[in-house]
Amino acid sequence: MEFLKEYLPIILPIILLEVILMFIALRDVLKRENYKYGNKTIWIFVVVFIMIFGPILYLTTAREE
Repeated sequence: MEFLKEYLPIILPIILLEVILMFIALRDVLKRENYKYGNKTIWIFVVVFIMIFGPILYLTTAREE
C-alpha cells in the first residue's frame, strides 16, 4: 500500500493521458474511411493494445488529410 501512495501522483496522470489519447484516436479511427497505412481493423488493434504508443503512432502517421 505504501508503494501505491508513493507513486500514485506519478501514475495517475500517465493513465489519464493514455485514456484520453486512446479515446481521441479510437473516435478518429471509427470516423475515417481512408488511412495512409493499413485499414480500420489494424488501427483499432494498434490503438487499443500498444498502450500509449499506439494512439500516438496513429495520430502522427496513419491519418490521411
